[in-house]
Amino acid sequence: MKADRWSADLDEITRTFKQDFGPLSADQLNWKPNAGTWSIGQIIQHLIVVNETYFPVLEQIRNNTYYTPRFGRIGFINRFFGKMILNSVQPGQKRKIKTFSIWEPDLSAIRSDIITQFEKHQHELKQAIRNSEDLIARNTIISSPANRMIVYKLETAFDIMVAHEKRHLRQTQEINQLRMTNN
Repeated sequence: MKADRWSADLDEITRTFKQDFGPLSADQLNWKPNAGTWSIGQIIQHLIVVNETYFPVLEQIRNNTYYTPRFGRIGFINRFFGKMILNSVQPGQKRKIKTFSIWEPDLSAIRSDIITQFEKHQHELKQAIRNSEDLIARNTIISSPANRMIVYKLETAFDIMVAHEKRHLRQTQEINQLRMTNN
């Protein structure tokens, strides 16, 4: 089962987020090194928001109401976009990337139960991936929920989500180190 490879990574990411940030207070989760940086809480909320935008796509595919743009069926186009996006969200990628507005976190303070929300979300994401085995096997092509012109395989979308979470886990750990040295 292909879903197992993502499940193991998602379990490890969830465990690390709980371990590293579960004990933090709301003030600590909302601490920012500067005005141009997201807090740990905002980053976690961003991950939930991004991943959840894929759930309606999966539902529409199941209901046969999803429309993939014609150019999405052209192999080199969906491979190009998939590879480009996947490379841009790798944990080792240092270049900061501006997110699409639909994926921005709240500007207000994040509640201290964000870790519990994240854990619940990760369970839902793993279930959605498991339920998509047949779609992955059919090489289903989707558009990015943020931009219909960006197309890639559903399998690549799951790779992107997991890499994106790993990247932001690393970012939150760096912010937490700064928070601890500044206090």
